[in-house]
Amino acid sequence: MATHDFDVCVIGSGPGGYVAAIRASQLGLKTCCVEDKHYGGICLNWGCIPTKALLKSAEVMHTIEHKAKLLGISVSKADPDMAAVVQRSRGIADQLNKGIQFLFKKHKVTPFNGRARIAKPGVVEVTEANNPADKADRPNKPGKVIETINAKHIIIATGARPRRFDNMPWDGKRVIGHHEAMVLAERPKSVVVIGAGAIGVEFGYYFSAFGAQVTIIELMDRLVPVEDDDISRELEKAFKKQGITSLTGTKVEKVENKGKHVEVSYERKGKKETISADYCLVAVGITGNVEDIGLENAGVKVERGFIPVDGYARTNVPGIYAIGDVAGMPALAHKASHEGLTCVEKIAGHDVPPFSKDVIPGCTYCQPQIASVGKTERALKEAGVEYKVGKFPYKPLGKALAIGDNDGFVKLLFDKKYGQLLGAHIIHGEATELISELVIGMDVEATSHTLIRAIHPHPTLSEAIMEAAAVAEDECVHL
Repeated sequence: MATHDFDVCVIGSGPGGYVAAIRASQLGLKTCCVEDKHYGGICLNWGCIPTKALLKSAEVMHTIEHKAKLLGISVSKADPDMAAVVQRSRGIADQLNKGIQFLFKKHKVTPFNGRARIAKPGVVEVTEANNPADKADRPNKPGKVIETINAKHIIIATGARPRRFDNMPWDGKRVIGHHEAMVLAERPKSVVVIGAGAIGVEFGYYFSAFGAQVTIIELMDRLVPVEDDDISRELEKAFKKQGITSLTGTKVEKVENKGKHVEVSYERKGKKETISADYCLVAVGITGNVEDIGLENAGVKVERGFIPVDGYARTNVPGIYAIGDVAGMPALAHKASHEGLTCVEKIAGHDVPPFSKDVIPGCTYCQPQIASVGKTERALKEAGVEYKVGKFPYKPLGKALAIGDNDGFVKLLFDKKYGQLLGAHIIHGEATELISELVIGMDVEATSHTLIRAIHPHPTLSEAIMEAAAVAEDECVHL
C-alpha cells in the first residue's frame, strides 16, 4: 500500500469534482481525484448529457409528426428505433468519459480508481470499488485499502442519488428510476411518471414523443413547482395538447409490480383511484451520497442528507470542503462546477467573491423548454417586494413564426422603484439557449432600460427579451 502527498484531493469526478481538480492543478496545486465508478459522474454518464441526446431524438420525432406539415414537408411515416436512440446516447456518454481522462492527463491531475474514505482530516484512504460502474444510482461500500493520500485540502464531490420510498418499491424492472429509463430499448405503450420536477417532465415528454400514453402524478398543485406559476400553467397546457395527462395535487399511496404491468394507487380531490401502465418512473427528490466516505471520522456535519457549506464550500471542519449535489440544492451541474471553481481559487489565495445561489439558472429540456433565473412572482409577493412585470408572447414574433415555434413567452420581473431585474422566466422550444443573457443581466444588476437599449438582432428569438422589458415600461411597440 503506497502513500502519496497532495495539496488537494478531490473525491468524485462529476462536473463539480473534475472541474475543481483541473482548476486546482492549473493554479499550481498538486492535485489528485478519486473516482470509484466513471469519470464525469452522473451528469456526463447518466444525467445531463445522455438525457439530452435522448430528448433530441424525441424532439425530432415530435417535429416530424406535428410540425413537418406546417413547414411544408410531407413525411409518410416516422419509424423510431429505440435501441438505436439509446445506443447513440450511450456512445456520447462514453466519448465524454474518455474526454475527462484526457483532460486529467493534460492538466497533470493524478487519478485514483477506487472508493475514497476520509480516515481523518488531511488523510484519505482509497479502497477497492466493489460495485459495477453501471450501478449509477446505488451507494457503494468501501473494500480493501489500496492507497493512502495525505492532502492539505479535501474536496467532497460525491453527488447524490434518487430518494427511495417504501410505498414505491423500486425494482428496476417495472418500477424504474431515470437510470433504467435511459436504457429502455423498447417503446412502452404507457408510462406513469411520479414527480413533475425537471426529470419527471423531461422523461414524460420523451416517452410521449415516442408514442406512449403518459400520466404525470405530482403531489404539489402544479407541474415544475419550483418555477413561476405562469410557466407551470403554460407547460401543463402544452402537455395537454401533446396528449400528456397531468394529475397535480395528487398523493401516491402505493405502487405495485404486477409482472407484465404496474399499478399505481393514488388519492386526488378526496377520491381514491388506480391506474395501470407498462412502467412507472419514480422521480421524486434526491439525497446526498454521504454514506461510507468517512464523514463521521472527520466530524463533518450532515443535515437532512446533505453537507452544509458556506460560500467558499467550506464545511464545519477546516480543510474539508463539499461541492455540488452533496452540498445541497439546487442539484445542477453548472452549480457544482462554479462551486468547485470558487472553492479552489479561494484555496489558492485568490480574492474571489463567495459563491451565490441567487443567480443560478435552472433549465428543463422537455418541449417546450423552460429556463429561469432569479425570483418568481410568487416569491416576490411573499417577500412583500414591489415589482413590475413585463411579459411578451412568442406568437407575434417574426422569428418564432418563421421557424414554426411560436408558443410560449418571456416573463421578466423588475424592482418597481429602480427597475432592477429580479427574475426572468422563459418557456419556448429554445428557452435554454436564451437564458444566459438574463443571467448576466442579474449578475450586473441590469435594469429594464438596460435590456430595452441593448440592440437585439432581428429576426431572433432573443428579441422577446427586449420586448418583455419594454412591456414592463409601457414602451412596447409590437404588442
